[in-house]
Amino acid sequence: MILNPTDLNKYLDVAKEAALRAGIIQKEHFRKLCPSMIDEKAKNDFVTEVDKKSEEIIKGHIRSHFNDHDILAEESLSERSASHFLWIVDPLDGTLNYIHGLPCFAVSIALEIEGEMAIGLIYEPLRENIYSAIKGQGAFKNGKRIHVSRSNTLNTSLIATGFPFRIKDVIDAYLKVFKELFMHATGIRRCGSACLDLAYTAEGIFGGFFECALSPWDMAAGVLLVKEAGGIVTDFNGGSQYLKTGNITAGSKGVHQEMLKIIQEIFRN
Repeated sequence: MILNPTDLNKYLDVAKEAALRAGIIQKEHFRKLCPSMIDEKAKNDFVTEVDKKSEEIIKGHIRSHFNDHDILAEESLSERSASHFLWIVDPLDGTLNYIHGLPCFAVSIALEIEGEMAIGLIYEPLRENIYSAIKGQGAFKNGKRIHVSRSNTLNTSLIATGFPFRIKDVIDAYLKVFKELFMHATGIRRCGSACLDLAYTAEGIFGGFFECALSPWDMAAGVLLVKEAGGIVTDFNGGSQYLKTGNITAGSKGVHQEMLKIIQEIFRN
């Protein structure tokens, strides 16, 4: 399938408008949630009425423009047909932060066309930052081009991660990786929103990012951002199966290389 720039820009515009509309609801309810608006899907895995409403808004907006496209979203999961187009949506990444009033959460929307990630958009409602990327056209923040960190070594980089709360059987290996990176990097941060970790990596704030057991909607848009910003993204085996395995390592070329070496040495044992 050959897509011209006009088509791609239209898809990005639809993603942007959908994210902005969801962001309005998120800003209106931030620090105003009551217990009845919060459910626990699984141990330490929460969803709020704001997540659900945001997803309805995003899906509704996409469907109003592209009714024949498929959508994979966190709260309603897959709605698949034979379409060449798959929207991958996290309506509110950082739900636990949102519940506790921590101002670190975002909307993540990506579009996969015939198995290739073509569009990525991440929106920070409180800061009103829009990170966007079209495959082959670079990565941007509020319309200005962004690049991964110029640092190519761990010892000059700030690293981001997320704790593997869904699969605690890997916690020992994860903590060994954490310790090794902690000893080599300038510092390690845990923001609680994987899509923002990837956006900040694309922007060059973080030199690198790693996490286990993510879902596709946590990272689809962010992966494209990092790649289009000049970074490297792989799974823990150094391959491209991160959307399937949920294990991801991303960063500038040198930082990614150092991180991956540490991760592989520990996770193989």
